[in-house]
Amino acid sequence: MSISSALSNAMSGLTASGRSSEVISANIANAMTPGYGVRGLSLSSSELGGVSVDGIVRNVNPGLLADLRLSSASFENSTVRTDFLSRYENVLGTPDEENSLSARIAEFESSLITAASRPDAPERLTGVVNAARDLASLISGASESLQQSRSDADSTINTQVARLNTSLANVKELNDRITRTIIVGGDTSALQDTRQALVDEISAMVPVRQVPRDNGQIALYSTGGAILLDGSAAEVEFTPVNQVTAYMSVGAGTLSGLTINGISIDISSERGTLGGGSLGAQFEIRDELAVDAQEKLDAVARDLIERFQDPAVDPTLIAGDPGLFTDEGVAFDPLNELGISSRLEINAAVDERQGGEAWRIRDGMNAAVPGEVGDSRLLQSMSDVLTEARSPASGNFGAGAFSVINLVSALTSQLGSDRFQSEQKLSFATTQFDELTMLTLTEGVDTDKELQRLLVVEQSYAANVRMIEAADEMMQTILRI
Repeated sequence: MSISSALSNAMSGLTASGRSSEVISANIANAMTPGYGVRGLSLSSSELGGVSVDGIVRNVNPGLLADLRLSSASFENSTVRTDFLSRYENVLGTPDEENSLSARIAEFESSLITAASRPDAPERLTGVVNAARDLASLISGASESLQQSRSDADSTINTQVARLNTSLANVKELNDRITRTIIVGGDTSALQDTRQALVDEISAMVPVRQVPRDNGQIALYSTGGAILLDGSAAEVEFTPVNQVTAYMSVGAGTLSGLTINGISIDISSERGTLGGGSLGAQFEIRDELAVDAQEKLDAVARDLIERFQDPAVDPTLIAGDPGLFTDEGVAFDPLNELGISSRLEINAAVDERQGGEAWRIRDGMNAAVPGEVGDSRLLQSMSDVLTEARSPASGNFGAGAFSVINLVSALTSQLGSDRFQSEQKLSFATTQFDELTMLTLTEGVDTDKELQRLLVVEQSYAANVRMIEAADEMMQTILRI
């Protein structure tokens, strides 16, 4: 080996050591950066001697990353569903809570019994009216809460669709930049880090599978089969509304579904093309969960109205007259059940706030003048009809017969069961997501290993410097001869 060759080899070693220290320092600096892929220097022996730096390699585990993304989507989906069910359960309350729907029913029943024992006491008659008003207000408030949840979901869908389109466009742009950088021989690691973070964000909304393409590009497919990105980015379209009401649905054309590049797609929770993540959960709330909850709540409101508008209960009524509970002041119409829970009110004839008189709760809704103050027959009839077992005409409660309190118990029990099952799914999704996150972090930057590598690089650097010094001494010796 000539002295010049030794000097050339040592210089290439210094270059490799310098690049290695640069990569190691970048790894250590980004040890806490989400989505950062650990870098390594690719080296090979040179045909002319010494070492060649072939480039920087970004090390990630694609299988683990794919599992983490799917787990993230499941976690977001379960979180959104559980939050909705928990909020609705809080609105209705549980039977042990003082202001729950069950407690309001029990309070109304108790007020009827109390008034029937002293029908001459005005304060007891007023107590019945107040208890009925409180019951109607809770049911109508719960209905409004459901429609607000649907409106919030519709607004969130619009926001997420906009984010999805922006993220897909950004991933396409990064695909193009990565390809251009590869062509000119540059390092694409930082660009890939940014692209990975964007794909992670997309997958939380819509679970996707990443497929490698030529020249460093990637394609993205939803687990439901939609092509979101393959060369060009898909355009997802959605039209929001200002306020969702009980009458609005996708089937009726009053609520928007989703289109991809102008083609309508399935948005159901079972077969949704973009389902499985937070976006699919918002559609499930708007079009399924809240709609089913509204249907059951409407059935309870209908049952209340029908029981008390029966002329057999209140002899002052004729067919078509509203009873104690009304549909915004009128009797129940089977053709107008949808959303009736939001319109539930007590009859203005007994409501002093609407110019009525509380004594009509004793003497009848259509009574023109007060009757015998000791007559408790109507109050007793109301108490009896409240506890009478009837088969609900709607709401999918099954074929059994229920009193009002039992019907409400069936509603809240089913809601509690749904919330519990959703919480179980969320617990599993959370555990899985946390475990995969920990596994991903363990494959990230290990600062101890990086410092050990740095010690080796320092030793290599020192050895190459010593080689250069030795070559210089030899050259000086030759020059002095």
